Formats: sequence, C-alpha cells, structure tokens
Amino acid sequence: MSASNQQAPGQREAVPRAVQTVLDALEKLRFGAIQLTVHEGKLVQVDVTERHRYPN
Repeated sequence: MSASNQQAPGQREAVPRAVQTVLDALEKLRFGAIQLTVHEGKLVQVDVTERHRYPN
C-alpha cells in the first residue's frame, strides 16, 4: 500500500456528496423509500418518500 492511501489516526476518508446524501436520508428515514436515479453510470438524483404511520 502506498503512503497516499494511508490515513492519519482519527481522520475520516472524504465521502462524495451524493453518497453522503444517501447516508443522511437512511439515517433520518424510519418508514419509506429511497429512489436513486442514475444516468450514464453516475448518481444524479435522490428521491425520498417518507411514510407516517399512526396507531388506530
């Protein structure tokens, strides 16, 4: 492994914005769906559908 692939202790690898958007949606979503739209192999859109459940 080269030195450029190693990280200093305590540092996190930079996460691409699109991936971070998906991770944030997953953390917040309790019931629902996340739809990813891909064009030419690249993520271009994230749609989040949230469901709210109420007890009877």
